[in-house]
Amino acid sequence: MRILLTISYDGTNYCGWQRQLNGISIQQVIEDAIFSLTGERVSLVASGRTDSGVHAIGQVAHFDTNCTIPPEKICLAINGFLPDDIRVLNSSMVDDDFHARYTAKRKTYAYNFYLSTVNLPLKERFATRVETFDIEKAQMVLDTITGTHDFKCFLASGSAVKNTVRTIYDAKIVQNGNDFTVFITGNGFLYNMVRIIAGTIIFACEDKLDKDKLCLALSSGNRNLVGKTAPAKGLVLQSVQY
Repeated sequence: MRILLTISYDGTNYCGWQRQLNGISIQQVIEDAIFSLTGERVSLVASGRTDSGVHAIGQVAHFDTNCTIPPEKICLAINGFLPDDIRVLNSSMVDDDFHARYTAKRKTYAYNFYLSTVNLPLKERFATRVETFDIEKAQMVLDTITGTHDFKCFLASGSAVKNTVRTIYDAKIVQNGNDFTVFITGNGFLYNMVRIIAGTIIFACEDKLDKDKLCLALSSGNRNLVGKTAPAKGLVLQSVQY
């Protein structure tokens, strides 16, 4: 049977989702936990590969198993073999043609900022410090990128992807005191795309970017016209819709 998992993790101590030779990944830890539980070596397929240091509230993954544990109880059983910074929130049986990556319709990412002149230890793990944050300028960036565009200018160098057209359905900012969270929902995202959008928001808030320049970046695909790639620690995979 095919099992769907919803997973939350603090990505600080991991080299990302995907198994790698140079560090411990989220995928490796969960696959090892499933082996400890079932005795089966499974391939855990996620909705997408989060990078080193990126977190998740609602990552989705699937695997195939012959175990006899009721599907809804598999999550609790797996958690018994996981470290405290990774948790399976729920589990269920899905059709054999379900695919965590290819059948996903929308994903929502969140990027967290906090406003401060000094680093705040209790926030540094999950947010990026900024010394200025102008909601109107930040929202200008989000309004401009909403819709269907060629997002080549928001693609990290070295990526081999050929189609850089994506659709952003919704993009907004939620403020709580000196904390600002940007939520972006789209049909898919390029490598480092959300982190570059976050860096572009910082750029705009520092008066280094206006709407005309951003529109030129989108039309030309010029990566140099938008902001730097913001740190991974502020990025959270919020949810995946099917």
